[in-house]
Formats: sequence, structure tokens, C-alpha cells
Amino acid sequence: MSTTWKKFSRWFIRRMPKRLYARSLIIIIAPMVLLQSVIAYVFMERHWQMVTERLSMAVIHDISAIIDIIETYSQDDNYNNIIRIAQQRMGLNISILPPDPLPSPGPKPFFAILDYFLSEEITKQINRPFWIDTVGDSNLVEIRIQLDDKVLRVFATRSQTYASNTGIFLSWMVGTALVLLIIAIFLLRNQIRPIQQLAEAAESFGKGRPLPKGFEPRGADEVRRAGTAFLRMRQRIERQIDQRTTMLSGVSHDLRTILTRFKLQLALAGNNFDNSPLEQDIADMQNMLEGYLAFARGEGAEEVGKLDLSHLMAKSSEEAQLRNRGFTYAIQGNPVAQVRPSSFSRLISNLISNAFRYAKNVHINIRHSMETLVIMIDDDGPGIPKSKWEEVFKPFFRLDEARNQNESGTGLGLSIARDIARSHGGDVRLGRSPEGGLQAIIEVPA
Repeated sequence: MSTTWKKFSRWFIRRMPKRLYARSLIIIIAPMVLLQSVIAYVFMERHWQMVTERLSMAVIHDISAIIDIIETYSQDDNYNNIIRIAQQRMGLNISILPPDPLPSPGPKPFFAILDYFLSEEITKQINRPFWIDTVGDSNLVEIRIQLDDKVLRVFATRSQTYASNTGIFLSWMVGTALVLLIIAIFLLRNQIRPIQQLAEAAESFGKGRPLPKGFEPRGADEVRRAGTAFLRMRQRIERQIDQRTTMLSGVSHDLRTILTRFKLQLALAGNNFDNSPLEQDIADMQNMLEGYLAFARGEGAEEVGKLDLSHLMAKSSEEAQLRNRGFTYAIQGNPVAQVRPSSFSRLISNLISNAFRYAKNVHINIRHSMETLVIMIDDDGPGIPKSKWEEVFKPFFRLDEARNQNESGTGLGLSIARDIARSHGGDVRLGRSPEGGLQAIIEVPA
């Protein structure tokens, strides 16, 4: 039993809407539909059936009385008075037919509650062969009863035998439910909208984009508190980033001053120090300083704009020709992406430059959908051991194997690349390439 319940729960959860607005509508609609279904069932079961049964019983009582009158005065062939009394006093239109056989039974309606009660009452009160038609004319019910030497045909209005207020009841029930539902949807949208705006603001912050225009905490007290807490958190994070950047800019300025003095002293010393290890160390220190500052800054102040990936691929193709490397690419979807153009170009350029440095052939596959932008960079180089796939993203980390240590570099390229991708709400990860080397995958929200 528990296993069946768990399977049903998983099946139900998978088919439930994922959005809060849709789930809230279900919470409102489901009890309303259940309540009205119960009310409708009780009405149909008790009131409607009981009224129909009483009306059918009354009509059959009248028909039974007419049959008694006809049989009592059977010697009189003039039935005009009986027809008049039935029409004026009982509301029944009767006629006396020759003793022909009754018609064959016709098709019964799907919901034949009237046929059931009429048949039951005729059998109970009259107990003669009969034929009824409740589907021929929608406003009339025809009843034929076989007498000894004649056939009594009776036409009764449907309202005499049937609870005709059912449609009015159901119409009122459905109408009021729709009115209440429209009011509930209107109020619910006003309550859900602040939550949706807060989600959009959080998503924009995760993608490194500014707040949506006109965003401010609204709605219920809990939603306002959440919105206010989010704005304060955003301000603290931005202030911390600004403080870090300012501090590192000051450190960079001071160190640049010292490095400039070193260069000046080397220049005054003459040619004795040209291409010396000291000059190379100074150059390496300056490269590391610039790289670390760029890593710490993260291009966070740049505004979101449009970046044409096809144009960026064309530039990379020119670089591949200069480096004598094989380069191919494919773009699926819109080549224009909404990102921070300079920083995202740097992200892609860092990864492509690494591929050019260690591989002979590079292939790039770009898939841009409505939800995500995925860029896969494959090469045929020596690759990176799987155990190092995460370590290479650490600042200043360098591989000892399968890398040329004489190449210039600060060990910040992949760190900067991941930092830029995460500032866009995405990430960079590594894997094995079908080309035999390394595969770098950039995935960010579109």
C-alpha cells in the first residue's frame, strides 16, 4: 500500500504545475469544484429525484382517474366531456384511439430518470400495457395505455412530470462560481505579482544585470520583508565588491609605482641589465599584478548589452590563421547574446587562447536557445587529468605536467573565465573532448 501511494505521489507531483501562480489557482479552484460537485450530487440525488418522482406520481394519479371515468362510463361513446375535464382541470391533452397495438419501445435517453419514474408509477397504479415517449418532443411527454377495447393517449407538458428548475439551479451555481473565481484570480494576481517581481530581481542579480525598472518591495508583509532583505543583501554584496576593488586598485597603484622605479633604475644602469633575469622578474611581476587586479575586479561595472558571437568567432578565426591552428565553429540559434560584451568576450578569448596554445585544432559549438547559451570549446591537445579539472580554476594554479612552463602566464586565466561566467549567472566546467583533448563548456542563462 505504501509503495503504491509513493508511486502515485511521485506521479502527481511530476504532473503538478511548477509555477506558484498556477498552483495557487489549483488551491482555489479544486475545493470550489469539489464543494459544488458535492452540492450538485446532493441536489440531484435528493431534491431533483424527489421532485421528479412526486410530479410523475401526480400525473399518473390523474391518468388513473381518467381511466376510471372512461371505464365507468364505457357505455357512452361521447368522450368530449372527459377530454374537456382532463384539459381544463388536469392540464392533460387526451384522446381515445382505436385498439391498435402499441408502438415498439423507442431508444431510452442516457439519463432516463423520467422514464424510470413514469414506468414505475404506471406499473404500480394502473398495471396495464403502456408505451411512453420522453424524447420525441422536448416540451411534451406522450403516454399511451392499452385499455380493453381502446388506447388512451395522453400528452403532458414536461414541466408537469419533471423538475424543470434543475437548469436554473446549475446555471446559478456555475455563474456564481465563475464570478467568485474571477474575483479570486484578480486578487491572487495582485498577491503573486510582487513575488514574481522579486524572483525576476533575484534572477537579474544572479546574471549580473541591474534591477528591473521600478522594482520595490510590494505585497503582503512577508513579501515586503523578503524584498527589503534582498535589496539590503544586494547592497552589501555590491559594497563589498567595491571595497575589494578599491583596495586592490590602491595596492596596484602603489606596486606599480615601485615597479616603475625599478624599471627606471634599470634603464639608468645601462645595457648591463638588458634581458637580465631581474628585468624578466619585473615584467612577470607586472603581468601578475595586472592579471590579479583584473581577476578581482571581474568587469562587474560593465552594463549588459548585445554581443555578436559570429563576429567574435570571425576574429578568433583570424587569430587561428596567425597561429597556424585549425579552427572551425558552428552556431545554432540567434548569434546575438545579451551579456556584458567586454567581459564575456574576454571569457571566450581566454579559453580559446588556452586551446590555441596547447592544441593544433580547435572546434567551437554554440547553442543559443530561449533559456540558455551553451558554448563548447573542443581541442586535440594533451588535455588535463580529470582529478585536476576543478583545481585549475583556483587562482595562480599551474599544471606541472603536459604544460610548457616557459610560456608566460599568471595562472589566472581560468579563474577569471569562471568568475566572469558566474557573474552572468552561469559557470564554466571542463570535460573530455571528442577530439581527444580538453573540452571547456560555458553555460549561462540566456
